[in-house]
Amino acid sequence: MTSRRERQVVVGQAVLPVELTPDAITLLRFGAVTRNAHLIHYDTEFARSEGLAGPVVMAQLHGCLFHRAAAEFAGAGGRVREVGWRNRAPAHVGDRLVVTGTVQSVDASSGAVTLDLVERCGADGVVCCRGRAVVIPG
Repeated sequence: MTSRRERQVVVGQAVLPVELTPDAITLLRFGAVTRNAHLIHYDTEFARSEGLAGPVVMAQLHGCLFHRAAAEFAGAGGRVREVGWRNRAPAHVGDRLVVTGTVQSVDASSGAVTLDLVERCGADGVVCCRGRAVVIPG
């Protein structure tokens, strides 16, 4: 078993990728759980009338992926203290979303690790979101 002190975390260390390819059912279910009934997430014609290529992924779903990447980096017994992100471009049904990142800083006194995170979407890897998380590794 590895204790927190035995795990070495260094600036520049990679955050392992977290991936999701949401389909229409994923958006429907996520919207139901979060009470998000905005038509841009479900109705193709409405989304197009708003200038979008089709239904778009909810901002909160992007946040969930950032949290998942942070939690996986923190590991068993670790915890996520904060997560923040800004959406930069829309992601659509069927786009492959991939969150990656690096360790930005390590606070030796508290053990807090700040992660710089980015989410890319689609075949061309457009940056959908940028953000950061603070974790206490387990």
